[in-house]
Amino acid sequence: MRFLKIVLAYLRSRYSWMQLGAILGLLLFAFVLTDTNLFARFKYNLEIGELNDQIEYYRGKALEDRQQLELLNSNKDDIEKFAREKYKMKKADEDIFIID
Repeated sequence: MRFLKIVLAYLRSRYSWMQLGAILGLLLFAFVLTDTNLFARFKYNLEIGELNDQIEYYRGKALEDRQQLELLNSNKDDIEKFAREKYKMKKADEDIFIID
């Protein structure tokens, strides 16, 4: 509190009330009332963090998919196994029983 009184006394001795009001008004306008105010900046920083997390997730997912694609392209039996397991495909003369 004492520090605040010292700062206010210094500002009053250096600037007039009109100048202090203009400075305060400009600061209020710049940091609170405009489209790029402090609150919006914090919100944007949170969104950027979430988007960066999504980028990392999808990069990992793309890497997994690339590895799966290489595996499927390397062997025809793997394609059949993948189709049977993932999409429950069957041959024409087969019956499939799914037990969960």
